[in-house]
Amino acid sequence: MRAHSRKSHGAYDAVLLRTTDDRMLVVRVPRSQAAESEQSADLVALRALTAGIRSRLPFAIPEVVGQAPIDGTRAVVTTFVPGAVRSADELTEHDGIATSVGLALAAVHALPTGFITDAGLPRQTADEAHDAVVELIGRAADTGHLPAALLRRWEEATDDSALWRFRPTVVNGALAADSLLVDGETVTGLIGWSALAQGDPARDLHWLLTSRGAAAERALDAYFGARAGEADGHLPQRALLYGELELAKWLLHGVEARDDAIIADAVGLLDGLVESVHDRSSEPLSPETGPILTVGDVERMLDETPRDGLSREAGGSLLTDSYDFSELERREAGERDTAPFDATAPIPLDLSDWGDASPASTSAEPSDGQRDAAAADTDADAATDAQARRNAASS
Repeated sequence: MRAHSRKSHGAYDAVLLRTTDDRMLVVRVPRSQAAESEQSADLVALRALTAGIRSRLPFAIPEVVGQAPIDGTRAVVTTFVPGAVRSADELTEHDGIATSVGLALAAVHALPTGFITDAGLPRQTADEAHDAVVELIGRAADTGHLPAALLRRWEEATDDSALWRFRPTVVNGALAADSLLVDGETVTGLIGWSALAQGDPARDLHWLLTSRGAAAERALDAYFGARAGEADGHLPQRALLYGELELAKWLLHGVEARDDAIIADAVGLLDGLVESVHDRSSEPLSPETGPILTVGDVERMLDETPRDGLSREAGGSLLTDSYDFSELERREAGERDTAPFDATAPIPLDLSDWGDASPASTSAEPSDGQRDAAAADTDADAATDAQARRNAASS
């Protein structure tokens, strides 16, 4: 039995174990109410993904093995999905892996929607997706901090009816680069299903459009090719719009949290966005609304924006160890880019307080990076800022 961490930053205690019949399992115990709620949603989704549904996917997803009460909450046991986590840029660096990514996303969106209804999972029509964006823009405008130029362009985008003619599909709902597990140039797994729903497929492509890999366009080509005419032509533009609206969500989080530092940061980013959209090299949203900032541009803005004044807490960020940070979250948390994280590499863990269980012996000492990951999984404090951004991104 060994510790298992994919940068949950204190949200879960998680261990990887090998059974007597040589199966690899993951045991996860939430450390907060928010983590427990997310875990519950993930359980509902994984159970809705029946064997028949899974057979349509070209990659593996976790299977629920069981659960047991522990310390006022519960431990959930799932199968372990091996694979390495890569950044968005790395996933679109070469044609081979980019093609696999595009095909994986297309497979999710091609699933039959009936099981979503049967499982009682959320369903959102195209009109409801449009209305949700209108409501978000209205809330941001009500803060008094939204630049008039952005309000005008976003309202023009929502008035562009052609942009919102799409057929809702099955969506992961919280898909990011670090949701995908890869082996070489092949996507082998997809983890983190708590936001499984029927809705706008552009939500799942948001992260792809943040990438600056040379083969990013190949991923989109593979996606559209696999969808065989089922994907609407404005899907990339809506995904870019969702990316730009992340700054509005960050502003709203600051207002709701009454955090002046976050508000000031969001205002600075929005002001930078106003300047950037005048650059004709920006990706066009539609002929009516003109250029829009890509999320890659947003990330570059974050790199250029001083962030020393922001208050941060060490500890929890994402509410699952199934995810690594997205690039936007890493920059908000003040982290630097690191070498690719191997999601299959377990580390030793002292399990003396887990009943009669005892850790398996190892022949090598853990690396410093592994010790840091283990420390993150046992950090009792959960940070709220980066989590709010993640929650907003999946809403």
